[in-house]
Amino acid sequence: MTTNHVLIDFENVQPKNLAALRDVTKGHAFKVYVFVGANQSRIPKELAFEMQTLGRDAQYVEIAGSGKNAADFHIAFYLGELAQPGSDDEFHIVSRDTGFDPLIRHLQARNIRAARRKDLFEIPWLKESETESPGEKIDKVISNFDARGHSRPRKVRTLKASIRSLFGGNVTDDELDKLVEGLKQRKYVAVEGEKIKYKP
Repeated sequence: MTTNHVLIDFENVQPKNLAALRDVTKGHAFKVYVFVGANQSRIPKELAFEMQTLGRDAQYVEIAGSGKNAADFHIAFYLGELAQPGSDDEFHIVSRDTGFDPLIRHLQARNIRAARRKDLFEIPWLKESETESPGEKIDKVISNFDARGHSRPRKVRTLKASIRSLFGGNVTDDELDKLVEGLKQRKYVAVEGEKIKYKP
């Protein structure tokens, strides 16, 4: 079973209702890591209670020392340990810090399903993304790819991996094929063998 690893930059984002991970998983296994700064002497009691309800599926990670990017480096280190090649696991960095984005793009290029979420409820299976229409999903794919610029996937395999990652793995192979076909019908991409070309 795919495990969703949720790495929360608590200095940057203070998520509400962590318990939703337990209540809305719908068969999604998960692990939560809350990265707490060395200068954060207090944890809100709501967070403490919610972490307790998650039991072994949640843990705090105390950042050693302080500094501008201390949390970022700790999160990147844990991500590197967890993201094993060939794994079906997914990784969600919950942070508003865009400094993670180059790392995310690098991981996606290596077929590691990773994404940065500005909020906990941007994780697709938490926000009920399955209710979106195919057209809305294609719009989301196009918007995501446009934001990547030259880092857009160039092969069918990486295109599908990127789309699956965008929707948190909550997409079947048949849906993936239909989404790629939808991109072709909109003339956003052309498929030549295994290569992807983007229309101007």
